[in-house]
Amino acid sequence: MSPTADRAMPAFDIDTLISDAHVGVVVCCGSGGVGKTTTAAALALRAAEAGRRVVVLTIDPARRLAQSLGLSELDNTPRPVQGIDAAAGGTLDAMMLDMKRTFDDVVEAHATPEKAAQILANPFYQAVSSSFAGTQEYMAMEKLGQLRAQAERTGQWDLIVVDTPPSRSALDFLDAPKRLGSFLDGRFIRLLSAPAKASGRAYLKVFSVGVNLATNTLGKILGGQMLTDVQTFVAALDTMFGGFRERADVTYALLKEDATAFVVVAAPERDALREAAYFVDRLGEERMPLAGLVVNRIQAVPAGALSAARALAAAEQLAEGSDQGSGGQAASATVELLRLHAALATTADRQRAQVSRFAAGHPGIPVVEVPAAATDIHDLQGLRSIGVALAG
Repeated sequence: MSPTADRAMPAFDIDTLISDAHVGVVVCCGSGGVGKTTTAAALALRAAEAGRRVVVLTIDPARRLAQSLGLSELDNTPRPVQGIDAAAGGTLDAMMLDMKRTFDDVVEAHATPEKAAQILANPFYQAVSSSFAGTQEYMAMEKLGQLRAQAERTGQWDLIVVDTPPSRSALDFLDAPKRLGSFLDGRFIRLLSAPAKASGRAYLKVFSVGVNLATNTLGKILGGQMLTDVQTFVAALDTMFGGFRERADVTYALLKEDATAFVVVAAPERDALREAAYFVDRLGEERMPLAGLVVNRIQAVPAGALSAARALAAAEQLAEGSDQGSGGQAASATVELLRLHAALATTADRQRAQVSRFAAGHPGIPVVEVPAAATDIHDLQGLRSIGVALAG
């Protein structure tokens, strides 16, 4: 019996998903540390070897996984992956998101050369583009929009696979554009941008005594030079703010199209599955297309018919016999194997209970379970094995 049979969950058919020519974007999402990057890379490889023209956008992959995809260089340029089976006519390009480079590209594309140079040299911009909360998620969406536009313009790809950033919360990816918009529209930014929009008498009207007091206070807290840097940054970006929002809205609309498919990735643990449940619910609220759930690192138990309780009972019996002098080393080794089996079976039972709890709360969501790999995934063959598991 398959591990999902007793839960009456529909199977997630990955091969049907990636072979559907109507599907142009697959977004792998979930909380950090659940194997999103490996899932995205394996799914992209399987799609390419099935005949799709694929580009996969990975976010901060492990070094060995990056090398297996030929991504020794960290940049925003999609590069062909060597060594794939192209018999079906597919191709695979891969790239890693460089958050700051993407932000720089946006500035250079939507500002005059003089203004772009002013923004890029601004110390506050350099800090925001590298570490502002939500910047990585927002830039992942920017890059998705850029790849989609390039695909439509050149026909180079017919499938984009996105590995979302390793956020604490899976919802950060969907919330990033709104968070950035709130930041740009906030009182703090409006306060700082007011001097750039006013001059002479108008400046006096905009900046009352109270506002001057506020900026003086900010100057003491931030330091005069930093306040100047922030005001200069805001003034320089002012004409671009609408563009940020507009592109975010376009990409958000793309995520709602039926040509997009969300693959939620989780580990078989309570917190990860709870995060997956939040994300599934949010996708439903936003009417975004959910393809299914991938549960990574399921503990496999070779002798599944032997329960943990029976294995422990047998181990205790053998141990008692060994204490009385029968069996010797062979009996001791068997006792250890039985205890190891019991520990693995206990873990597997706990994991299945967690997945069953998710299924009970979200009936009808297709699920596929991927067994825990014996070793790290560090080459194309390893990714193929994950692809086979993804295909059930």
